[in-house]
Amino acid sequence: MSTRPDTDQYRELFLNDIPLMDVRAPVEFARGSFPNTVNAPLMNDEERHRVGICYKEKGQDEAIRLGHQLVAGDIKAERIAAWKRFALEHPEGYLFCFRGGLRSRLTQQWMREAGIEYPLVKGGYKALRRFLIDTLDDIVRSGTFHIISGRTGTGKTRVLHEMPNPIDLEGLANHRGSSFGRQVTPQPSQIDFENALAVAMLKASEKGGPIYLEDESRLVGRCALPLDLRERMSSAPLLILERPLNERIDIIREDYVEDMVKAFRERDGEAAGWENFRDYLLSALDRIHKRLGGDRHQHLRQVMEQALTEQAATGDPTGHNDWIKSLLTDYYDPMYDYQLSQKSGRIVTAGGPRDLVDWLHWRKPLRECSRGS
Repeated sequence: MSTRPDTDQYRELFLNDIPLMDVRAPVEFARGSFPNTVNAPLMNDEERHRVGICYKEKGQDEAIRLGHQLVAGDIKAERIAAWKRFALEHPEGYLFCFRGGLRSRLTQQWMREAGIEYPLVKGGYKALRRFLIDTLDDIVRSGTFHIISGRTGTGKTRVLHEMPNPIDLEGLANHRGSSFGRQVTPQPSQIDFENALAVAMLKASEKGGPIYLEDESRLVGRCALPLDLRERMSSAPLLILERPLNERIDIIREDYVEDMVKAFRERDGEAAGWENFRDYLLSALDRIHKRLGGDRHQHLRQVMEQALTEQAATGDPTGHNDWIKSLLTDYYDPMYDYQLSQKSGRIVTAGGPRDLVDWLHWRKPLRECSRGS
C-alpha cells in the first residue's frame, strides 16, 4: 500500500464519503461520530477508563506505560488485525482519534510495524466536528430553503425526494416525526444526527439552488433540529401538498401498518414480530390519549384492536382504514389547518404531487420570505 499523507481536507472527506476509522473507545463513538465511519478502538471502555485515572494521578508517561500493558499480546494482535482489514478494504480511507494525537499516532505506528502505512485526520474528531458545526451554521445563515408542507398522509417525504435538492430530515433522524413515527431500528444520537445533517447540507450547498425540506417541528422523535435552522424554516416559502382523503388513508396504512408489520417480522420473526408490531401501534395511539380525550381514545383503541384481530386472522389490513380516517379528520387535520392559517402569507404554490414538481419547471426564482413574516 503506497504512502499517503495525513490530511486536514475535511470538506473533501465529507463530500466524497471517504471511509473513516474511529479509534476512540466505544463509549466515545456511541456519543457521536460521522457518516461512513467504523469504530475500531485502540482501547475498550474499561481500558480507557483505567488509563484516564492513571493519567490524572501519575501523569502521561505512566498512563502510556499502563496502556501498553493493557493492550498487549492477543488483544493487541486482534486490534491490529481489525485495522488492517479496514485499511485493505478502504485504501482511500483515514483514521482518527479525539484530537489526532497520541492514540492516532500509536495506531499508525502499530499498523506500520504490521506492514501497512495508513494516514490520519489532523485534529481528529474535534476538528472534524468543529468543521461540521461551522459549515452547518454558515449554510443555515446564507442558504435558501423551500419547505414542503401538507396534511398528514399526503406523502410529503415521497414528493420531497422528487425535488432537485432535497434533505430528508426524517430519514436522517430515522423517525417519521409523529407519535406513530418510530422505526424498528433506533434513532441516532443527537450528535450523529447533527453531523449527518451537516454533511447533507454541505452536499446540497455544493449543488446550488434552494434546499428543499419537509415541514417539521423542533423535534423529530428525540432528535432536535438546530434552533437557527428551525428559525429559517419558519420563514421560508411553503409548497403545500394536497391529496384526497382516500389516498391519504392508503398512504398512512401502507407506511404505518403494512410496511411496519413487515419490518418487525423481518427483524423479530413471524410471531414475535407480530406482537411487537401490535404493541407499537397501540402504544403510539396511547401516547396521544390525553390530546384525544378519554372517550375518543377508547373508541379508537377498540377500532384498532378489531382491525389488528382481523389482520392477524386474514392478513387483510384494510380494517385499519376506519381508525386512520377518524384520526386524520378529527385530530390531525384540525391541528394542521390551524397551524397553516398562521403561515398563509408564505404559501407560494399548492396542489398535488405532479403540480408541485411541475411548478419547479416554470417558477421564477423566489426570494425567501423575511424573518418574522
